[in-house]
Amino acid sequence: MPPRKRAAADQGALPGVSTTKEIQDILWKAADKLRGSMDAAQYKEFVLGLVFLKYVSDAFAERRAQIAADPELADISEHRRAAFLEEKDEYTEKNVFWVPLTARWDHIAENAQSAEGGVGLLLDTAMDEVMKANKALTGVLPKIFNRDNVDQKRLKELVDLISDARFTGHGDRPAQDVLGEVYEYFLERFARAEGKRAGEFYTPSSVVRLLVEILEPYEGRVYDPCCGSGGMFVQAEKFVIARQGRDHIHDLAIYGQEANERTWRLAKMNLAIHGMDPKGIGDRWADTFTDDKLPDLKADFIMANPPFNMSDWARKADDKRWKYGTPPQSNANYAWLQHMISKLGDRGSAGIVLSNGSMSSKQSGEGEIRAAIVEADLVACMVALPGNLFRTTTIPACLWFLTKDKTPQGVKALTDRRGEVLFIDARTMGTMVDKTERILTDEDLAKVADTYHAWRGTKSAKAKGITYEDEPGFCYSATLQEIAKHDHVLTVGWYVGTAEAEADPDAEPLQERITRLTKELFAHFDESARLDAVVREQLGRLV
Repeated sequence: MPPRKRAAADQGALPGVSTTKEIQDILWKAADKLRGSMDAAQYKEFVLGLVFLKYVSDAFAERRAQIAADPELADISEHRRAAFLEEKDEYTEKNVFWVPLTARWDHIAENAQSAEGGVGLLLDTAMDEVMKANKALTGVLPKIFNRDNVDQKRLKELVDLISDARFTGHGDRPAQDVLGEVYEYFLERFARAEGKRAGEFYTPSSVVRLLVEILEPYEGRVYDPCCGSGGMFVQAEKFVIARQGRDHIHDLAIYGQEANERTWRLAKMNLAIHGMDPKGIGDRWADTFTDDKLPDLKADFIMANPPFNMSDWARKADDKRWKYGTPPQSNANYAWLQHMISKLGDRGSAGIVLSNGSMSSKQSGEGEIRAAIVEADLVACMVALPGNLFRTTTIPACLWFLTKDKTPQGVKALTDRRGEVLFIDARTMGTMVDKTERILTDEDLAKVADTYHAWRGTKSAKAKGITYEDEPGFCYSATLQEIAKHDHVLTVGWYVGTAEAEADPDAEPLQERITRLTKELFAHFDESARLDAVVREQLGRLV
């Protein structure tokens, strides 16, 4: 027995048990097996599809072992016992996907070498069987393995490598959590590999966390009109689990839409992995502007990272969503903003990532639209983000936080912020993890979120005893009248100003310093005049 597997077995774990880090390493090696034979977007589907199939099989096997261990089964015949272990309801009622016999990983691993038609056909068949058995996965899993451009030898090696990764047997940690971490790790690694194209499916985790920490989505309807791989929903779920426990994850209902077919499939798998209902993002991919799948939705929370400065979008000038002005064809920023405003419930709030240009642009009527949104008192907070957070673009970004209700909201006893907007400058925050990428630390996230909560007077701020004060260079609460004087430009630096320098007790008094420097300057002038006279005299002797 190999040393790693022997150690795991000695501890009573199942053979093949890996730490999360070991699983990540194994699976990234698996990705490398196919990296040279197909483009990044395609091998992402290959690897994540197989990882998902391995996970559902492991989770099925784990549930099967639990059923088999039931003392009540000990006294029944072997035939009845075997039949009971194949009862589909015993799995689905525990939110475990039903995995048909031919789709179980042990069957795939045993037959990968000798399967009639090859390992690719074996895998495509398994994917099809799982989708047929679980309506929530209909049309989601990739059937792309039995193709001429797929190296079947490498695919067999890929299956062997994935066989070494086990998502169960990690103590008290559910298989969902282990795979969830692995899946997110892969999305991040693939985002780095794909560069600019990765913006279609991935938002940096620290940016997503900041949106969630500020909005505090404890319960209600959460919406993302361009949901990518579902990262906003996953982080919202993590927030609820961390604050209120796993029993409360169903307090959130998720709704989303995604225009890219491949990305939509990734999101479906991601939600299923995290125990969230994949039906929330529809039964098909679709463009939000041309085919709004949720026309009547009123959300409690909206979180989104729409494509920056998108010019190639389908605009209808008479769209009822353009309540504050028709957005220009050349840029969809204000189309996204108005779409999300149209989806907010009476007390709904939204957090949106947009390019910095959205704060100040006056082209093609955008200034007038921004002014109308500000004067409608829909803008709660603007956050200027540091650079290098997004590997996928060099465009500097900001966060817009919108809300339909700035009143105290009755029993919530919030601070009345009608007619005010909070500006936060986070441009100096973050830590560079390499030469090109910055992340926001836990301390950075806490400082920004606490500032907003203190300004709004939320329950979490009161529990911490935090009160709000303007801080030069970092945060400022501006009135709508002040913003109007700036022609409704929302550039954060215009409002927060610069940080006050700390007073140095040993510093020279200002008036004395001015007097001293003035004397020194005049002395330099006198010396310059003397040297000028000397030079003129010497030149005169040469003539």
